[in-house]
Amino acid sequence: MKQLFDHVSIRCSRLTTKAYSTSFSLGILCLGKGLRDPIYSIYGFVRFADEIVDSFHDYDKASLLTRFREETYRAIEEGISLNPILNSFQHTVRQYQIDRALIDQFLHSMEMDLTHVEYTPETFQEYILGSAEVVGLMCLRVFCQHNDALYQQLKPAAMRLGAAFQKINFLRDLRADFSGMGRSYFPGIDLRIFNDTCKATIEASIAEDFRAAYVGIKKLPHAARLGVYVAYVYYLALFRKIRNTPSELVMKSRIRIRNRHKARLLAYSYVKHQLNMI
Repeated sequence: MKQLFDHVSIRCSRLTTKAYSTSFSLGILCLGKGLRDPIYSIYGFVRFADEIVDSFHDYDKASLLTRFREETYRAIEEGISLNPILNSFQHTVRQYQIDRALIDQFLHSMEMDLTHVEYTPETFQEYILGSAEVVGLMCLRVFCQHNDALYQQLKPAAMRLGAAFQKINFLRDLRADFSGMGRSYFPGIDLRIFNDTCKATIEASIAEDFRAAYVGIKKLPHAARLGVYVAYVYYLALFRKIRNTPSELVMKSRIRIRNRHKARLLAYSYVKHQLNMI
């Protein structure tokens, strides 16, 4: 029975999410029960594509990404894939009518990682759009449950939240990206002379993204609001920790939020949600 295979497939997506991201796993657990598996499936898809370009250094990344792209589209067209991650993803794409253009844009940004090591303002925005903003829109399709008017209303905020998360990831991973892979995402910033002024410029952009995103979070359907708010609060805490860390230390180490602090953030978010104070 395909139902059993579908069940195994979504379990693979859950396992992938929990193995790679404790923060997003916490957020997903705070979503309404019916929303969790579709978001797991989106994260699993995104994570696997990202792994191809970031981790598989001893393999032909371009060929692997091309194959992954082809298998993704075939899965969506046929309604099945023997790759369990793609099988669970295609189910979500078809169920929630996720736009093909969003998937195209995401895979295009993954392809950019194979060739780009420095970014201009234009290519940076292009990369952020595909690697983060459209992922937020895929999730928003699930959250809005076929309410297209609400989806259109919340699109800008969802994109800004995705952008904020991605820029924080870039800041957190500066050393690994620059030293390990030679990448410099932020345009006009020379990481060889990265200083507090450079850091403050990046942080101002992130703060604006957070402000715009929060407006949309408050308008999300009840079943989605707490989960998204938990992720927002976690990343906001990480942002504040990075902002309070000198630039030379940001370049030397990966800033993290301890698990016990994550637990406090979860409790804080839950109380605010219960009191309708988000």
